[in-house]
Amino acid sequence: MTDFLTLQHGQLSLPTFLPDATFGTVRAVDSRDLSEAGIRALVMNVFHLMQRPGSSTITALGGLHQMTAWSGPIVTDSGGFQAYSLIRNNSKQGRITDQGLTFQPEGAERRFQLTPEKSIQLQLSYGADIVICLDDCTHVDDPPAEQRRSVERTIRWARRCRQEFDRQVAQRRRQGPPPLLFAVVQGGGDLHLRAECAAALLDIGFDGFGFGGWPLDAQGQLLDEVLAFTRDQIPARFPMHALGVGHPASVVACARMGYDIFDSALPTRDARQGRLLAFTADPQRPGFQLRGDWFTYVYLADRKHVKADTPISPGCQCFTCSRYSLGYLHHLHKLGETLVLRLATIHNLHFMAQLMELIRHERRGSQAND
Repeated sequence: MTDFLTLQHGQLSLPTFLPDATFGTVRAVDSRDLSEAGIRALVMNVFHLMQRPGSSTITALGGLHQMTAWSGPIVTDSGGFQAYSLIRNNSKQGRITDQGLTFQPEGAERRFQLTPEKSIQLQLSYGADIVICLDDCTHVDDPPAEQRRSVERTIRWARRCRQEFDRQVAQRRRQGPPPLLFAVVQGGGDLHLRAECAAALLDIGFDGFGFGGWPLDAQGQLLDEVLAFTRDQIPARFPMHALGVGHPASVVACARMGYDIFDSALPTRDARQGRLLAFTADPQRPGFQLRGDWFTYVYLADRKHVKADTPISPGCQCFTCSRYSLGYLHHLHKLGETLVLRLATIHNLHFMAQLMELIRHERRGSQAND
């Protein structure tokens, strides 16, 4: 199991959490806020970026790093899940064929096409540190025939992505380490298909892998068995991305299964809605463990916080907690003051960064005892 990835824009310690900067921005904060909160990498989405601001604009602005003033690593997701949510739930929006995706989002003036080859071309042109293959995503409850079709298409697309990636990298002259290429393991809740997909992708050869598909069941519970089984199909030397996993309890559970990279819009979306993450005790004190009731939610709207002259979370030293009381944040929230969006987002991101450090410490201890 690897402890870090060496990337074009820096070394990335694992496990790590990546906020979703889908359109090239994490809402309410800038690159300095992100860095000071402890965030070391971001995930952006080629499916959305190719529409807004558009690939020619990204190129004109110097690529994603220069455009966003972010100097750390960037992972670009190909958009397989977005295609699933857009097209599979509304066939009028577009279609998925063996060639790729054709879609026209509501309000868009033209149709877009995204093939495996184009996805790789765009991600490399944007300057991504980790490139993710285009995959055909399904829901865990989709019928067996649909899951089978998804796996077969995902494997074919991954092979085409691998070929195009190698061709592009050979043509481009870059200093430093080349980008990494990750493939996505599909199969829904069918363990046999998950194993088949993983084996085929391993045979093609990639630098890392992702868990494909929605990681929750219809009741919103983590698909523990499927996630653990899928991780077990990939040798531990390969990093694995739990795509879309961002609930703190789910992150801890998946990290213990061996997953290394996590991304989600949940912590930042919660922050903007006044739902803040807090440890139940100071995590820096001896004896603190990520077990039992180790975290809770603080709701800024609660009247009990009116005169709370305390930080959001015990011992928190983030920009927000080191300067402002919970009572003041409650005041800003009641006013509808936009400043609270930034301060709350900084805190939740710092919580996630601190959580990842605790998980890394736990993993080192576990490895030492093996």
